[in-house]
Amino acid sequence: KDPVLKKRDDFEDILEERRNSSDLRYAFKCYTPVLYRGLTPCKAATLKSMVLQSEQLLHVINQVSAESGESTDVVKDEAAAILEEMAHRLQLRTIRFFAYTLSKAFKALYRSVCVNEEGIQRLQQAMQEHPVVLLPSHRSYMDFLMMSYILYTYDLSLPVIAAGMDFLGMKFVGEMLRMSGAFFIRRSFGGDQLYWAVFSEYVKTMLRKGYAPIEFFLEGTRSRTCKSLTPKLGLLNIVMEPFFKGEVFDVNLVPVSMSYERVLEESLYARELLGVPKPKESTSGLLKARKILSEDYGSMHVYFSPPVSVRSLAQGRINRSQFNLTPRHVAQKPSEETQAFVNDVAYRIVRLQQENMVVKPWVLVATLLLQSVEGMELTELMEQTSWLRDLARMFGAFLDWPGTRPLNSKVVLGGPVIRRLPVHIPIRQVEGPQGPETPEEALFNRAVSVLSCASYRNQVLHVFLRPALLAMALSNANSSRKEDIYSCFDFLRNVFSDEFILSPGASVQDFDEACHLLVKCGAVELLHQDVVMAESGRTVLSFLTLLLEPFLQGYQVVCRYLREEATENLTEKQFIPAVRSFAVKLHLSGSLKCYEVLSSDLQKNALNALIRLNVVRRDGLMSNQVAIVSSIHGMLIHSAFSLEN
Repeated sequence: KDPVLKKRDDFEDILEERRNSSDLRYAFKCYTPVLYRGLTPCKAATLKSMVLQSEQLLHVINQVSAESGESTDVVKDEAAAILEEMAHRLQLRTIRFFAYTLSKAFKALYRSVCVNEEGIQRLQQAMQEHPVVLLPSHRSYMDFLMMSYILYTYDLSLPVIAAGMDFLGMKFVGEMLRMSGAFFIRRSFGGDQLYWAVFSEYVKTMLRKGYAPIEFFLEGTRSRTCKSLTPKLGLLNIVMEPFFKGEVFDVNLVPVSMSYERVLEESLYARELLGVPKPKESTSGLLKARKILSEDYGSMHVYFSPPVSVRSLAQGRINRSQFNLTPRHVAQKPSEETQAFVNDVAYRIVRLQQENMVVKPWVLVATLLLQSVEGMELTELMEQTSWLRDLARMFGAFLDWPGTRPLNSKVVLGGPVIRRLPVHIPIRQVEGPQGPETPEEALFNRAVSVLSCASYRNQVLHVFLRPALLAMALSNANSSRKEDIYSCFDFLRNVFSDEFILSPGASVQDFDEACHLLVKCGAVELLHQDVVMAESGRTVLSFLTLLLEPFLQGYQVVCRYLREEATENLTEKQFIPAVRSFAVKLHLSGSLKCYEVLSSDLQKNALNALIRLNVVRRDGLMSNQVAIVSSIHGMLIHSAFSLEN
């Protein structure tokens, strides 16, 4: 079915009622959520006791005791201490406190918070039938606060939320989060068998008992670029295991798309990407951040997708009888078949998150400005934005547009990182300290502005990504034969599969989708076994190629660095600062104009791609692969500039 014709749910602004009634009355409303299969709520202490007495954990405790020589009582105490550090203590009075304070904060920050009510109704039904796992996109610290706020507003069971240990270091705030449903986990467990056993058993017990919806971020961490990140599979494996072992009939996965008109951490992210260390989470830092309440962060849309049934997805894919060959309490390493299934589900969920992201007018304005960094005439920018709106709509974008009226200057100029000159719109320059700037400081401040702008453009990349890869392939393959163009498309898709969400093994489907969209908009024609540019296709193909040019140039600079300056004993930790210094040198010499090349995220993705392609090792460039680096380097240059000529 054509994605453009797909019916979209209606949205309701949940802040509208908050602006017209008492926040105190809202916080202390009668809160009686419908529970999973009518279960009696389980107290946090009872939950911990169930985990510590479970067969699964006791089996691991005995194993660790035998291997370490410590008594089982000592290992049990260690497990209890891990659980005490980890576990939440959800309390209604803390929820009511947050309901009151977040109402005040959200009304100050956002003009509206729009939620699809049909999605809420579907979620309410799902919560009564099977265990629910909420999987929101992750762009801001606001995400998990907003999720709980929305569920409280609609009288739904509050989720228990996987949170990083960083928050626990925040005095008072960490414990408040714990009492509002957060449970805290280490960023990495290493080979700590006991920690993993406590953590997985805690999550599975909550899921099996239907204690509360479980919420975690499939991407693992906030995206500093506002692009979707490659999904992490650890927690997804854990929540699916009770279904595989027949302990629950089904598990409902609910993708949630959280779209911000403006992200609170916008300039912070840009500085992090340029090498400025991330500030440590602290209560004092939170209090200092109160000044953000005086700024306008526009509107926000939260879309709850239809629940995805693990049982339905596993039909014909997973043979669950294999899980009966080992006692349930004995941990099993997932088979290749199971891992492939979990991986496919993870990519499916992220794609659903992307498809239901709501694109604001400013996102399209930012996309165009990045292709003309020195600025555009206002009338031209308005015309181009209207053109891009129509193209995005044709490609299936979920647009939030102000009515059916023509685009006006107020919409165009509503963006946070542009400034208006009489009729000329450039990207706004971040102001540095008073006094004359050094060339390096000027470059840094300009790069902060461009990377901030890029974070908005990145919110619409998923809409244009596949057609853009095909546009590049068309400009690269010295042939119009479909098989030659597909070969080039597949190569580029493979190179950029660390940069963008591209499901493994779906190259043919992506190529067919790209062909369909470019034929639909009249940019290309399919003639027998040929793919050729249509007479009117140059504008669309040029836009699409320029859209990915910063990524092409970033990978090109990394390849050039490896060829010209990298030493054999360079470690991965030293790599990013070294590439950034190399890119700064190219900028200051005038031989590089693209500011996005300075992004550490882009540089890391390029390195990961070259490692995956066996071009470089973790400890340096493989001498027999220099030719491949040269080949990729040359191809990327050709891709970036062939449409300009």
